[in-house]
Amino acid sequence: MTELAPQLLSVPSPSATPVEDRKASNGATLPSARIERPARREQMEESPKLTAEELSAWFGAKQVLQRVSLAIPANRVTAIIGPSGCGKSTLLRCFNRMHETVTGARATGKVRLDGQDIYARGVDPVLIRRQIGMVFQKPNPFPSMSIRDNVLSGLRLTGLLKRELAEGIMERALIQAALWEEVQDRLSEPGISLSGGQQQRLCIARALAVEPEVLLMDEPCSALDPIATARIEDLMHSLSDRYTIVIVTHNMQQAARVSDQTAFLLMGELVEFGATDQLFTSPHDVRTEDYITGKFG
Repeated sequence: MTELAPQLLSVPSPSATPVEDRKASNGATLPSARIERPARREQMEESPKLTAEELSAWFGAKQVLQRVSLAIPANRVTAIIGPSGCGKSTLLRCFNRMHETVTGARATGKVRLDGQDIYARGVDPVLIRRQIGMVFQKPNPFPSMSIRDNVLSGLRLTGLLKRELAEGIMERALIQAALWEEVQDRLSEPGISLSGGQQQRLCIARALAVEPEVLLMDEPCSALDPIATARIEDLMHSLSDRYTIVIVTHNMQQAARVSDQTAFLLMGELVEFGATDQLFTSPHDVRTEDYITGKFG
């Protein structure tokens, strides 16, 4: 019998109704888009919000990123995909100088925010992490703090919280994180009393409270159920009108649903970077095609 070639990932039409589940090359069912999505915004020629130039990174003697260069546009969702250990999370952590907090870790090259090198001498990494916030894989609200105090903790730690503005900032952040209606009568309860999906949105609210310009999300849905995942994905769409979002994900269906652009990393190398629709339907590099059709990874 002639073996059928694997098909490239079908990117859901943003305005289409949900389609039937499809089969992957290994026989597994691929989830379809669950809800309608807003149309992707047209890519415009504009100055990038965040750029990496010849960025390399190491843990001790082991090199994990190899001269990565890419430009991330403002007010878009950019996904970073690739197999485990390819450097996705390291790239994300280099974007806000968290990589250097690991003993023995170092990076070379440049990362620019609005054209300014964040690794330049004299740049305060704490200020950079306020401008470029991060949401981690596992929800991590502070267990001893209330919902209210969790949202405001970042501002308190930086000494920027004014008492008379606290309630307004807290409410705004929870509204932006689509959590206010669910917790407005529970603000004094511990943050860990919330469900997993609510805890992740609480962590997003905590990041938004300091008013960052860029929001980095490291597999934010990996520990969540499908309903909570859908809430986070919808939230990314709404937040990208105001923030630049970069998400690391192992879920290629999720990358296809939420992102405007996608970068594919392999063994620390940037293999391909472009519009999500193009990358998933007609990739330029055979390694990208092999990965998204399940030949490896």
